[in-house]
Amino acid sequence: MGSKATSNQISADLLGLADALHSAAIHLLRQVRIEDRASGIGPAQLSALSVLVFGGSMSLKQLAAIEQVQPPTMVRIVQALLSQKLVISRTDLHDARKVRISATTSGQALMQKARARRVEKLARMLEAKSDAEQLQIAGAVEVLRRLNLH
Repeated sequence: MGSKATSNQISADLLGLADALHSAAIHLLRQVRIEDRASGIGPAQLSALSVLVFGGSMSLKQLAAIEQVQPPTMVRIVQALLSQKLVISRTDLHDARKVRISATTSGQALMQKARARRVEKLARMLEAKSDAEQLQIAGAVEVLRRLNLH
């Protein structure tokens, strides 16, 4: 599987591995995403709130770009979060024409609880695996982290 492909093509082995990883990641996320229902807000709102809690205050345009949605869609998501007092919006200190959005204490607490539920679900799933499998998964996580470094 370690064979190198030319710069213009990817080996069938690597394409197969990428396809298997993609499928496994999606299935895993679907299983833990079930826990998000307990948060009481929709998946788009929870995702945007997560970006604000873990990424900090930002403009609506930045948030829309990170979430890969158009600004009008993000406006609706942020309005829903504002109405639930999970975020606040403030005028940018450097440019009064811009607004910065931040998670409130309530928003942070909701997100931390949602994350804890997901992590606990994953821990229960891992608990069913052997010690050797848990070590393999830990090693794979380290490799995946390095993959994200670009």
